[in-house]
Amino acid sequence: MQGSRFAFGPFVLDPAAGTLLRNGDPVAVGYRGVRLLAALVERSGEILSKAELMDAAWPGTAVEEGNLTVQIAQLRKLLGAAGDDSDGGVDWISTIPRVGYRFTGAIERLGGAKRKPLPLPDKPSIAVLPFVNLGNDAEQESFADGLTEDLITDLSRVSGLFVIARNSAFAYKGKAMDVRAIAEDLGVRYLLQGSARRAGGRVRINAQLVDAVSGDHLWAERFDRSLEDIFAVQDEVTAKIVEALLGRLRAPPPRNRPKNLEAYDLCVRARRLMDDSPQSAQEAHLMLTRAVFLDPEYAEAYRWLAMNHWMGWVHSGGPEEPARRVALELARKAVAIDPNDAGCRWILAYLLAYERSFAEADAEFARAIELDPNEADTFAALSDIAVLAGRVDEGLEHIAKAFRLNPFPASWYYLALGQAQYAAGDYEAAVETLRRDETYRTSSRRFLAASLAQLGRLDEARAEAELFLVGNPHFTTSHWAATEPFRDAATLKHFVDGFRKAGLPE
Repeated sequence: MQGSRFAFGPFVLDPAAGTLLRNGDPVAVGYRGVRLLAALVERSGEILSKAELMDAAWPGTAVEEGNLTVQIAQLRKLLGAAGDDSDGGVDWISTIPRVGYRFTGAIERLGGAKRKPLPLPDKPSIAVLPFVNLGNDAEQESFADGLTEDLITDLSRVSGLFVIARNSAFAYKGKAMDVRAIAEDLGVRYLLQGSARRAGGRVRINAQLVDAVSGDHLWAERFDRSLEDIFAVQDEVTAKIVEALLGRLRAPPPRNRPKNLEAYDLCVRARRLMDDSPQSAQEAHLMLTRAVFLDPEYAEAYRWLAMNHWMGWVHSGGPEEPARRVALELARKAVAIDPNDAGCRWILAYLLAYERSFAEADAEFARAIELDPNEADTFAALSDIAVLAGRVDEGLEHIAKAFRLNPFPASWYYLALGQAQYAAGDYEAAVETLRRDETYRTSSRRFLAASLAQLGRLDEARAEAELFLVGNPHFTTSHWAATEPFRDAATLKHFVDGFRKAGLPE
């Protein structure tokens, strides 16, 4: 799952890690230089226009062409700074007058840098890989995805198991990979694979449980049932896996299940749109509103609708009281309908923290973890709240646990990690985290700007602050400080200091 590295002459470039090595030793190249060099070597031999290169190094912003000229000159100097004659005088980057630049060296693509293997947990560990849709109708893809997600949720509620989160499991959708490689990537021993076909009011499901260490199939079964029995089939598959891995059939408390299959389909489609874009969020809003109309006792639909309202005001630059109130009401309704759903609990906890109902929020977070010790989102959200309460070490522990359960998470995990690293004073680590492609173009830029400012890199900090304000034009430090759920004055002062040094508006 890691990006490629590129070898040329004595150099090895790792764009994902942001490093350039020469004969194994680090070369002091800046962030812009790495992005420029990556763009050139990835298309070695091709002419890249100045506009393409400026977009690679300064995405989303307009810069003077002279900045590109300076960066290219610095790259040439670094690549030619030998200390010996091993480079043979190679001019790695050639100028194409009035057009752009071309990388002229021979490139060897090395493949991804090998990640350190994740240690296996001290309990049976499993990932549910996306079920394959065997139907001819592409619209049934969401049904297969929903089945996968529900099985992940059901298994993660079993305290004796370690279960990888949905986001990381779906990183493998459509990829042909050896089960051992996937298991090593995710740090688990067991994988559940399967397929689903839905047609004519019936559903056919094949599922198999594989021991990735030995390659043995521990359990396999085929289900051919009426579509109305789909949730009973999910419960049966969960029970079989728990029995195979733990030798017992004791199941967690029952979950609220939808009574209307159209509402279920709408919810499955909507939850994949939540974080994509404002337009996607609007589509999700329409789907979820329709879902709760069709099934007024469907807890999960209320949960996601609550988050949809919440994200609406977060993305608009500040809290609007009607949206906050509606989001909290919906989250409370979700918990009232299904008090055993950890997802409903952590979302309610998060919203309560922003309402300064800290005691109730802490209780809801604790209950969410008790109900589902594998819910990675709970730990990521709790990290955010703990850091703002001044419990920085605790926040770092929570986000580390979230990443272990969800090694390939959504972008907001990196925001939470970078925020915790900033609060801990580890600014270099925060910069590395917040410049990852997964989170770089999101609102996490404000923390990146603050981290750069605390390192004294004020030009970079102010550039990142300007980029942040493009997407958040109404942002002010004072409004942010007043609305975030801070419980510790020193932590608040630390963040405000970084924002001010970066040049963010007062």
